[in-house]
Amino acid sequence: MKLALRDVRIAFEGRTVVALDALDLAENEIVGLVGESGSGKSITALAVMGLARSLGATVTGSIALDGRELLGLSERQLRQVRGRRVAMIFQSPVSAFNPLVRVGDLFVRTLRVHGVDSTDAGRRAEDALREVLLGPELLRRYPHQLSGGQAQRIAIALAVALRSDVLIADEPTSALDVTVQAEIIELLRMLRERERLSILFISHDLAVVAQLCDRVAVMRNGSIVESGTTAGLLRHPSHPYTRALLAAVPRLGGGRTA
Repeated sequence: MKLALRDVRIAFEGRTVVALDALDLAENEIVGLVGESGSGKSITALAVMGLARSLGATVTGSIALDGRELLGLSERQLRQVRGRRVAMIFQSPVSAFNPLVRVGDLFVRTLRVHGVDSTDAGRRAEDALREVLLGPELLRRYPHQLSGGQAQRIAIALAVALRSDVLIADEPTSALDVTVQAEIIELLRMLRERERLSILFISHDLAVVAQLCDRVAVMRNGSIVESGTTAGLLRHPSHPYTRALLAAVPRLGGGRTA
């Protein structure tokens, strides 16, 4: 198993916000983690990245990458995991970029941290942009000069340049219009096939998850209430909360439907 979470508990000042018994991500698999805002999806992702404790959270249990336990690693050890092994992209990537740093410099600085020399870093940046169907001229731009779709593709390209094994995508399409959203979904699907990426796709939108994911886990109040293959779970949901999420999916022509 590429990524395995077991008995993960996340708490703030003694109050448990996530009590997750099990969540697995296999090699070359896309798993959707769905639920409404506040259900614990994003803090779970931050726990995988070793960033939850920087927000004051206490994390216990087991988070293993290729069998290696991540909980308990030092900050120096975690820096070797973040980016190089596990990368994360966010709903609004522009806000995560330094507004004073050009895109190309962002790539070079990040890759240098992981031991890549400047010349190779520049080449990798250009190659990664081509992989996500962007021209290398964007490396000269500042984050505010990018469209939402370009910024999201660049965030994905950074993971490609780092040659990450696992990509955690936290609501990567919710701030985009429908056309660009479809392009990002197709890009993630293509990279899974080409790079053999394992992707944990976090979303509140079951319609998007249905297009992309092999399996889905439904999260409510910090716990997984139901999981299974995407087709099986969407056709035959067993938990009332999953049925409520499906009933909230809009349909063309008005009304809502599963």
